[in-house]
Amino acid sequence: MASKNKSRVIEKNNGDVLAFSEGAIRNNAMVVEYCRTSMAALGGTAAGILGLTSLYGFVFYIFCAVAIWLLLLLKAGPHWQKYFTSRSSLLSSGLSGGLIVMFYL
Repeated sequence: MASKNKSRVIEKNNGDVLAFSEGAIRNNAMVVEYCRTSMAALGGTAAGILGLTSLYGFVFYIFCAVAIWLLLLLKAGPHWQKYFTSRSSLLSSGLSGGLIVMFYL
């Protein structure tokens, strides 16, 4: 019978071993995706109310995406490696999906 909470082990160059819980990583990814989708919906609504269209609306979306990325890193604190595998993937993993939600509204 398979374990419900699998872990992934990565060996670093200096011989240290890092173990990640796949369940925890999956849960963190779901929470980040929920935050990003909510941000896209609220950002799209705010852009519509402010009358930001075309390039101004896109710049506003990028501003909102970077703001939510910074807020997530601030919430994680200086030890963000405990919760996320990399900062760059945290920024870029859901930008296109949020962009679609923003343009839909």
